[in-house]
Amino acid sequence: MELCLCPLCGGDRHYALPVACKLYGRCLDCALVFMAPVHRLDDAGEKAVYDGHHNEVDDPRYRAFLMRAFGQVLAQIPAPASGLDFGCGPGPALLAMGRESGYQMAGYDKFYADDPALLTRQYDFITSTEVIEHLAEPGAVLMQLWDCLKPGGLLVLQTQRVLSDERFRHWRYRHDPTHIVFFADASFHWLAQRLGAQLSLPHPDVAVLAKARIQP
Repeated sequence: MELCLCPLCGGDRHYALPVACKLYGRCLDCALVFMAPVHRLDDAGEKAVYDGHHNEVDDPRYRAFLMRAFGQVLAQIPAPASGLDFGCGPGPALLAMGRESGYQMAGYDKFYADDPALLTRQYDFITSTEVIEHLAEPGAVLMQLWDCLKPGGLLVLQTQRVLSDERFRHWRYRHDPTHIVFFADASFHWLAQRLGAQLSLPHPDVAVLAKARIQP
């Protein structure tokens, strides 16, 4: 059983973190925790898990949960700006929330709204809620999303953050078989430096990466 290179930074400096018959690695450069590829579900198995989710567009509790991320957009980007919800899922509540707030919204999802053309356009903001922990290649995907942002734009990411190896071993968030990478605060600091972004961590589950404006 082998670990791959770190899927965020591409580094090979990591240590093994075996937990409950599964092998994870912890990157020494960006602090990402990542599952060994042998344990990952294939696409059909992954989609089967998502098909069992019941996130309704009009569920007030689900909307309140998404507001942790979407509230950052409301506070910093005035409508009618353009936005992309990456990983919108089968119940695209944040997409609906954005449109109701006057934004020009698009939604992309590998399984439920796979329109690659959406990833070639430019947006004032991109949201991705409870998605990046599912990505086999988060570094490449986040770079692609960053390239889709206009100058002055926001990339708003919502995911629970790993606090320590010991807590990771007993963390319920780890039990979802589709959760294969886990970000720490240090992971987002590494990412911000790599992208040249301004980072804020306004909530334990939210990271906001701001792209610099073009100076006149």
